[in-house]
Amino acid sequence: MALFVRKNKYTVLKRGMEIDDAVLTMTESDAAKIEWPLNRRVIRFFWWLSVIALLGLALRVAYLNIIKGAEYQEAAERNSLRELVIPAPRGIIYDRFGKQLVSDVPSMDAILTPADVPADGEKQDEMKRLLAATFVLEPGILDDIFQKLDRKSLLPFLIKERVSQEEMLLFLSRSQELPGVGLYNTTRRAYADGLIFSHLLGYEGKIRKEELALHQDYLLTDSIGKQGIEKSYEAFLRGKSGFQRAEVDAFGRVKKELGIVQPIPGSDLILNIDADLQKKVFDSLQMLLEKEDLKRAAAIALDPQSGAVRALVSLPSFDNNLFANRISSKEYQALIDDPALPLFNRAISGEYPPGSTLKPVLAAAALAEGIVNEHIQIESRGGISIGKFFFGDWRVNGFTDIRRAIAVSSDVFFYSIGGGYGGIQGLGMERMKKYENLFGYGSKTNIDMPGEADGFIPDPEWKQEKFGDRWYIGDNYNAAIGQGFVTATPLQILNAVAAIANGGTLYAPRVASQIRSSGGEVTPITPVVLREDFISPDILRIVREGMRATVVDSLGTAQSLQTLPVAVAGKTGTAQFGSDKKTHGWFVSFAPYEHPTLAMIILVEGQGEEGYNAVPIAKEVYDWYFSRPDISEK
Repeated sequence: MALFVRKNKYTVLKRGMEIDDAVLTMTESDAAKIEWPLNRRVIRFFWWLSVIALLGLALRVAYLNIIKGAEYQEAAERNSLRELVIPAPRGIIYDRFGKQLVSDVPSMDAILTPADVPADGEKQDEMKRLLAATFVLEPGILDDIFQKLDRKSLLPFLIKERVSQEEMLLFLSRSQELPGVGLYNTTRRAYADGLIFSHLLGYEGKIRKEELALHQDYLLTDSIGKQGIEKSYEAFLRGKSGFQRAEVDAFGRVKKELGIVQPIPGSDLILNIDADLQKKVFDSLQMLLEKEDLKRAAAIALDPQSGAVRALVSLPSFDNNLFANRISSKEYQALIDDPALPLFNRAISGEYPPGSTLKPVLAAAALAEGIVNEHIQIESRGGISIGKFFFGDWRVNGFTDIRRAIAVSSDVFFYSIGGGYGGIQGLGMERMKKYENLFGYGSKTNIDMPGEADGFIPDPEWKQEKFGDRWYIGDNYNAAIGQGFVTATPLQILNAVAAIANGGTLYAPRVASQIRSSGGEVTPITPVVLREDFISPDILRIVREGMRATVVDSLGTAQSLQTLPVAVAGKTGTAQFGSDKKTHGWFVSFAPYEHPTLAMIILVEGQGEEGYNAVPIAKEVYDWYFSRPDISEK
């Protein structure tokens, strides 16, 4: 018999009875205990699990909204709202008469925004394949970009500058498959007469990563002046970029424009340069080099009354448009492999023995120190013998005073006033260096261009430290005629002669004349005086008379200039270098003689021993320049 319990009452089943026939009188709790012993435990477990999960979710929501809310709100806005940079037009550069030397040409770059690039490696590989099929790219550039991607960054990477029309059309047809890639409207520089003005203007190009350390407000898509005036006046030419505020989708594509802040164009630059004079000097030098089978030359012209640079040429030259258009590796390699060094600016960076162009400064020093006066004559019989050493003159010049010594370039006269001979005491190297430094030798002229060299003026202490040898009288003789250890740039030599021409003021040469803002405000660049009143005007008058005698004396070394329509004063020079009897030919001069408005230096490298190629170039340029009706000051 089976027994069933129901609220302390009993129900008895007789043997053989069916359960369905019985009356079940158990309570619900009794039935649960007997038939479902695990149900309560399982239910309880899942109930607490749900409570804990809901509590954790509530805490996470509170954390994200209260603690991290501002951060995620900003990130969300960044992902949907962008400020797209609008580059500012770069300032235009003009010559002194308003002739435009450079212009901005619309261009387009391909850029990549890292935050929009998919994280999936396979998708990135597909992107690289499509990019390589769309744009003509240098090998390895895509691998380099994708390896350095910071996917949180909104700062764009430059993929390709100067995108062609064919590349643009290809991109537009594939843009849906290239998230984060876009076309960036910009400009590029177009230089008029690039070969003629390249060393002067320089060029601009895309900023390099190492340059960003010095210009932290630039982007990798920005351009920057690299050389010449483009570099030294970068802060004024650049302008201030604007931006377009826009709503973008998850792929970085603009969905809605929300407003534009217009860029502020860069300031224009008006130079002291006379573009026509620059072209004339360039063409004349180029024709000479081709005729004489020479490779290298330089020339500078400036106004001695202010230091304003009128022309600056270095040959061989290069086309700066190559760099503005992103020069190819092959083209760049050809330039740097050229033994004539076309990228080297000889006018301000070349350091050469100045030869006899130094003699006017030594003449001024000897007069100032009382070594000679304007009437003392020294005889040249073709050289000086000191022991077993002979210091030759380039010809027998006979008796010469200081004016004629400049005119005929008597080496013996300058040996004597530099190192001493016979009854002449001589300046000695210390005093020679003192006056050479006063005239600007041995230090930069502070021209407003990058890359200037400072030349070198030696002294006995330097020689002892450098070579472990003492200073000999022969060192004085060599230094007195601009040879030996003395070096100078063409600009230093010209600047010293300009100070002689203007009566004793040494200026810092200036290529730029005015800065004109986009609003039309003009800021003049005033002349900078490096030194003045450092030597007697009467002494400089005597030196100038000697330089005029170079042209008018019957034995002067530049007599061919007598036929010019304007009076010219100058000094020739030849400086030996190497061991094959080659010389650098110099001519430094100024005109008109009484009231000079133009000083000029011509350097022809590597000419023959008796070459005077610089003088004919000066004659040709002066004849052309002073026949022009438009050279009056504006």
